[in-house]
Amino acid sequence: MARLFPIRHVIGYIFSLILSVVGLGVVFWDLNPTAGLWILIVCALIQASLQLVLFMHIGETDNKKSLYFNIAYALFVGLVTIFGTLFTMLWGW
Repeated sequence: MARLFPIRHVIGYIFSLILSVVGLGVVFWDLNPTAGLWILIVCALIQASLQLVLFMHIGETDNKKSLYFNIAYALFVGLVTIFGTLFTMLWGW
């Protein structure tokens, strides 16, 4: 029965909530903007890797080449979307 209980997922969920509270705390604490930005970046990177490993089962496949290709493609699409939006809406291209 202990094998059926997803303890890793529960711990990941709790850790994800803690990281979200820390990110929300940056808004309520009176921090230097640079320090707040670094805390948010670190929390976002930890939470993204936690989501990939635990909830999207990124480490449970045998085909690592397609896995890394899919991650690289998702990053490419995300960056094109972000910078395309900046180019058109802010920089007037």
